[in-house]
Amino acid sequence: MPVAELLRRHPDAWRGATAHPFLQAVADGSLPPAAFDTWLVQDARFVADLLRFQARLLARAPRPAQAVLAGGAVALVEELAWFEQQAAARGLDLTAPARPATAAYAELLDRLDRADVPTALTALWTIERTYLDAWSAAAPGAPAYRAFVEHWTVPAFAGYVAGLEEAADAAGGSDDALFLEVVAAETAFWQMAVDA
Repeated sequence: MPVAELLRRHPDAWRGATAHPFLQAVADGSLPPAAFDTWLVQDARFVADLLRFQARLLARAPRPAQAVLAGGAVALVEELAWFEQQAAARGLDLTAPARPATAAYAELLDRLDRADVPTALTALWTIERTYLDAWSAAAPGAPAYRAFVEHWTVPAFAGYVAGLEEAADAAGGSDDALFLEVVAAETAFWQMAVDA
């Protein structure tokens, strides 16, 4: 089954992760800056964890998947530098402790690091597809957040997500329980900022 079929099989869970109140508040400008800053710091921590996971996945992935994974790893390195710039501009401390949702996501990535390659590729595609669809739904974003929304919806990112989908499909990945677990982690991550 193509991994994109997972979106159609679980529409309510998908909607919860890609149309979360956090994203709606980014779109209409009602999100308090402190909540966004909390999310931004935690997302920087998540990206660092994701980079470690993705680098190890690259090392064990089938040859056809390596180019998209390598490109994604380079993009994550660049993303971490961008987070550092944003943190400096906003006066944020990227060494702040991980919140429970962030720590739980890191544990999920650790488990996925031990999963078979098709499972890990499906999870990575789910993570990135959720992110793309979520920020696309928030576009263009309220003026205070528009530059961030634009940053996470560039055509190159959409192309990367499409490449991950091809890699996951080619590897034979498709796991309903895993998909739902990743989508739940994404939903909890948005909620963490709303509850901050």
